Amino acid sequence: MTTGHVAVIDIGKTNAKLALVDLADLSEISVTTRPNVVLPGPPYPHFDTEGHWAFLLDGLAAFHAQHGVDAISITTHGAAVALLDEDGRLAAPILDYEFAGPDEMAEDYDRIRPGFAQTGSPRLAGGLNVGAQLHWQFARDPGLRERVTTIVTYPQYWAARLTGVHATDVTSLGCHTDLWNPHEGRFSPLVGRLGLTGLMAPPRQPGETLGSILPRIAAQTGLRQNTPVVCGIHDSNASLLPYILGQDAPFSVVSTGTWVIAMAVGGDAVALDPDKDTLINVSARGQPVPSARFMGGREHDLAMGGPYPAPTARDLGAVLKEQTMLLPALVAGTGPFRGQSAEWIGSEPPPGSARRGAAVALYLALVTAECLEAIGHKGGLLVEGPFAANAVFLRMLACLTGSAVTGSTGMTGTSQGAALLCATGRPRPVTGNSVHPDNGETGALMGTYQRRWRELIRLRQQG
Repeated sequence: MTTGHVAVIDIGKTNAKLALVDLADLSEISVTTRPNVVLPGPPYPHFDTEGHWAFLLDGLAAFHAQHGVDAISITTHGAAVALLDEDGRLAAPILDYEFAGPDEMAEDYDRIRPGFAQTGSPRLAGGLNVGAQLHWQFARDPGLRERVTTIVTYPQYWAARLTGVHATDVTSLGCHTDLWNPHEGRFSPLVGRLGLTGLMAPPRQPGETLGSILPRIAAQTGLRQNTPVVCGIHDSNASLLPYILGQDAPFSVVSTGTWVIAMAVGGDAVALDPDKDTLINVSARGQPVPSARFMGGREHDLAMGGPYPAPTARDLGAVLKEQTMLLPALVAGTGPFRGQSAEWIGSEPPPGSARRGAAVALYLALVTAECLEAIGHKGGLLVEGPFAANAVFLRMLACLTGSAVTGSTGMTGTSQGAALLCATGRPRPVTGNSVHPDNGETGALMGTYQRRWRELIRLRQQG
């Protein structure tokens, strides 16, 4: 399909969205959202799947009545799987990956998980490794194994509710699950060690059509019964897909949202360091993609605490000259500075101020640059998501990397990328506002700022 309207189910960690994308130009005709509130339990913190389902059905009905829906695609955050019973219902709630419960059995799990060299998956806290989730869930609920007949990754949970077809997808399996070998394109030995052989739904490519919507879905929404549903994709890889299809390597993409994910395509060969939260993602084409990440959107919100005016050139200049800076990390469990505690250097700008906004943007660009260096970035840089509109972030990132940085003008790159799963042919190159390295006084100040920031981190690590 080269034209038409694709309804994209886009479940991020912070918000659940439904976007209607026009394939002709990848514009978003309509977007509706709801908070992705985590329910406290019992039996553990979990996602509000029934609330999302009602929201999605209402949105699909409205979109079709107003504009027409020709296909459905799905993208979700990673580190989530659904355990289904013989009737296709949840055998247990979908665990929130930020819940620390799996850490109770960390030593036992570490004895059976494959190494980084095999999976490209770093050892992460809580439930960020899906294997750790499953290990803990089956151990704490002895009857669960008897109830579970199929395990699907999170995009395919929604696909299963729409079509009745069970699958996993390679991009979600490749998102630090410990369950996938990205070098060989198959399940890792952990599946057998956990006793899950035969339970994992078959891996599919994200763009494969799983089937048409079920008759009851058509009746509830008014959509045509032959409306196709594609398999679905992990959200960071959805953000990457438009660039893989429309850009020539080498380049890197920085996907921003709750997480900031840096992904290098055709970059320099480097040895990834799992202690810096690097990993190997798997692209929509099934290819390994060196990646690094930190919880940048969460850190931005924690640092700012609310709205603030856009920093002016004067605000930026004052922060750079006074070397007011934030050291990592506000979310200590992720990123290249895991385990370190945030600290303000100099006079901390007041919350809600433009100067604080400038300092936080500089901090986010500094951490992003560390991520890019760790994965062998080369070529142009493309930023999608909320940070694409942050002028200070883009300017600093261009200076630190020496690369032209393009901020995508789309509202949400994840929805556009997921919509492209329904398209045929090469899309137009993604456009946006390009920022080039600053060779003037401000650029020099940014370089000095980075050197001081790195030196302070080094001294802190030594002492």
